[in-house]
Amino acid sequence: MTDVVRLERLGAIALVTVNNPPVNALGVAVRQGLLHALRAAEADAEVRAVALVCAGNTFFAGADIKEFGQPPQAPALPEVIAAIEACTKPCVAAIHGTALGGGLEVALGCHYRIARADAKVGLPEVKLGLLPGAGGTQRLPRLAGVAKALEMIVGGQPIGAAEALEHRIVDELFDGDPRAAALAYAQRLLDEGRGPRRTGELSVPGTDSAELIAARHAEVAKRTPGLFAPLRCIAAVDAATRLPLAEGLERERQLFLECLHSPQRAALVHAFFAERQASKIADLPAATRPREIATAAVIGGGTMGVGIALCFANAGVPVKLLEVGEEALQRALQRARDTCAVSVRRGSLSESEMERRLALIAGVTDYAALAEVDLVVEAVFEDMAVKQQVFERLDAVCKPGAILASNTSSLDLNQIAAFTRRPEDVVGLHFFSPANVMRLLEVVRGARTSHAVLATAMAIGKRLKKVAVVVGVCDGFVGNRMLFQYGREAEFLLEEGATPQQVDGALRTFGMAMGPFAVRDLSGLDIGQAIRKRQRAILPAHLTFPTVADRLCAAGMLGQKTGVGYYRYEPGNRTPLENPALAPVLEAASREKGLERQTLDERYIVERCLYALVNEGAKILEEGIAQRSSDIDLIYLNGYGFPAWRGGPMFYADSVGLDKVLATVKELHARCGDWWKPAPLLEKLAAEGRTFSGWQPAHHSGEQA
Repeated sequence: MTDVVRLERLGAIALVTVNNPPVNALGVAVRQGLLHALRAAEADAEVRAVALVCAGNTFFAGADIKEFGQPPQAPALPEVIAAIEACTKPCVAAIHGTALGGGLEVALGCHYRIARADAKVGLPEVKLGLLPGAGGTQRLPRLAGVAKALEMIVGGQPIGAAEALEHRIVDELFDGDPRAAALAYAQRLLDEGRGPRRTGELSVPGTDSAELIAARHAEVAKRTPGLFAPLRCIAAVDAATRLPLAEGLERERQLFLECLHSPQRAALVHAFFAERQASKIADLPAATRPREIATAAVIGGGTMGVGIALCFANAGVPVKLLEVGEEALQRALQRARDTCAVSVRRGSLSESEMERRLALIAGVTDYAALAEVDLVVEAVFEDMAVKQQVFERLDAVCKPGAILASNTSSLDLNQIAAFTRRPEDVVGLHFFSPANVMRLLEVVRGARTSHAVLATAMAIGKRLKKVAVVVGVCDGFVGNRMLFQYGREAEFLLEEGATPQQVDGALRTFGMAMGPFAVRDLSGLDIGQAIRKRQRAILPAHLTFPTVADRLCAAGMLGQKTGVGYYRYEPGNRTPLENPALAPVLEAASREKGLERQTLDERYIVERCLYALVNEGAKILEEGIAQRSSDIDLIYLNGYGFPAWRGGPMFYADSVGLDKVLATVKELHARCGDWWKPAPLLEKLAAEGRTFSGWQPAHHSGEQA
């Protein structure tokens, strides 16, 4: 035994209890303890059945992340599971909390499984660029069938206990204490004379396996081209349908190692750890306590404001939605209902749950109604004069200690805070549209934002199930400041000779969810016009700007809202089609710059756009606007459609090699001007042979130097 695994003999039943807080991760001590306990139970002639339970809040929640990247230590998990399955005495696992990854694989190795009614089970390894490597791809199809196994292994989403029972993944549901349930079930096995029932000896149910596998393969190849692990997951499940267990496990191991050594696995693991690192704020005292947020309010009932209000309602937080007049308020409340109705039609939300959530949104038209709320989020038009009016009103009516948050996407939060007598209570909460769907939340820390308010903002992000990342104050913060460089270079490419289809296609091939011009058409070209005007007013005069977007706006071609922009759109259809009116616009823009249009290759297009992101990201790091490069990656993975399997722009640059990135940036600087002046940090790290991931700043100022 080990300290984390305890074996008790209770009559004829050996009770194995694992206690490895906080989530009973399957680290080496747990694996050793399980193997020793099983061997002891097998050798004890008085023991006739084995019950496996976990202490605390959960069954095994997966691998021990401390072992990621470390040399493997014996016993390996497949060895432990093989010993469980080979046991001559019936073994039952009692699942509560979550059984994920290796945790579910352990349960599948047991002869019987029971689950508490509120438990969840799943095999999420694909999200880390892997596949289940301890028999999950071989045993799950034998219980649940090929269709369900493919859904769980390729999709990586957990399912509830009732669904697991329906698909034979568990044998019975229970309520209450897992220990008592496990002992009762084991005793029933003995009373009924039931022995081991080994999953690996079962046949895969169903007869249309080949057809199901071929269909899923075609679907995945089309939906996520370039992703490595999902197709290997499918191949492993295919092996379960054709091979006996021992040979299937060998095939699974081969495919697992292919995934393990793929660069995509490293990128996805980087993204996994980046999400955990983001909550660690360098200079936030450990004793800082967040304020209690029992009620919230949102100013503005447009698409963004309604989305933010729904975020709070979805999390069970009562929220007041303020609009300037009754008519506008009713439109906003109807927009909230229409948004929820879409989820009801899709089957992801019940009618009763929709009504419960909508009941938490109270429409108001008077600022006085906000006097007692704990948090207000402003989501009005992106204009400093409008923000000033809102924050002066909030400062006058909100109670002391209320947090005043702005959803501004680029304006100076310190200036906004100065409109109040309590700048320490002002913070930025930059949601991304649609706010009730997008996971990213930029938490903007002003020069005078208090520690307690910052901690509360991060806690709210977690409560709303967002990926919250702290950023400092500058024009556009992190995400939009970098996006400006990316979009500018994409438009310069149009002036040099590319078409929107070529640029968007090259970046989609790289893995971006959408190309920059399709995104602009979706959001509306007029949205960026105010930002471009402001940028031209504050940036040095020698920096030239592309003009295609301005020309389209002047012609009334604003994207999907007008049916024509960089692309053309048929009524009721969002499929981008070639815009025949664009060619003369591009030719005029090229002519004005004295450029002869030429054919551009895909690699040049990708490097021109992505290295603009990287160079600006390096400046952001050096200025302390972001704490660490992984925070920048997290922002781009969750808010801007950057492919997770590339790890984010900064990780991607590390994987290419900063010396190579710098060489290209220098070439572009010489040819394209000072937009491409190399970031000093990029030059420093490239010269020293270091990476962004390995760099730590000397301090975090929280605002632009």
